[in-house]
Amino acid sequence: MTNWLITGVSSGFGLELARAALARGDTVVGTVRQAAQADRFEQLAPGRAHALLLDVTRIDQVEPAVQKALKLARTIDVLVNNAGYGLFGAIEEVSDAEGRQVMDTNLFGPLAVVRALLPHLRERRAGHIFNVASVAGVIGFPACGLYAASKFALEGATEALATELAPFDIRVTIVEPGGFRTQFAGGSQRQAALRIEAYAGTPAHKARDHIAHYHGHEPGDPAKAAAAIIRVLEAPQPPLRLVLGADAVGMLRGAYESRVKQLAEWESVSVATAIDAGQ
Repeated sequence: MTNWLITGVSSGFGLELARAALARGDTVVGTVRQAAQADRFEQLAPGRAHALLLDVTRIDQVEPAVQKALKLARTIDVLVNNAGYGLFGAIEEVSDAEGRQVMDTNLFGPLAVVRALLPHLRERRAGHIFNVASVAGVIGFPACGLYAASKFALEGATEALATELAPFDIRVTIVEPGGFRTQFAGGSQRQAALRIEAYAGTPAHKARDHIAHYHGHEPGDPAKAAAAIIRVLEAPQPPLRLVLGADAVGMLRGAYESRVKQLAEWESVSVATAIDAGQ
């Protein structure tokens, strides 16, 4: 039996992954932000589904929540940092407060949970950490600049974390979903309060308007994403990055090919910056 700690289990990926883990007979400690959500979650599997109230942006709450999770489950084998949200608006439209909030939720919150749990995982020399990023953690889409910044940063930190934790036999995987039928484009998404009309008709506002109509039309099935994550958990050599969705595969392949092509085109300029021989 595997013991999980999953942040953000009230809906979407977190809820589907918790259901899949519980169906395997596992124990899941899941974080929610409202008491009513806690009751509903624990009803999924009384005695094996444990809910914790936690706002990951309240760093002072993270350590006590992780310690409570350890008391409930006695040990944690898998951490899934899933809690997060999308913020939409051109860079010029997003305020400092809006930007900091999305960074606190999508970057600093997950890192705080990791830090709080790591002493336990290092002592056991075992465990698997999944940090849920996004295809926007690799590609900076218009109107997603600050959201992308939070996910780019999470990817960079997680890649470093994977190397740091390898000596302790702790596995680390970055999850990069494309579009899935969760609440990401629905109730969970936030729009920048400011809307600058100069951007009307530009990619930034087209993207802002598109997201409102995208909800319910995403190609990905969250339950199948949960199954994919469990398959990685069970793999003898899990990948550092798990891309989810054909749309994500296509976008990321195009982005990587474009970067390699541009690297080759400008390679002569890049390597001509060395100090001349003899200097």
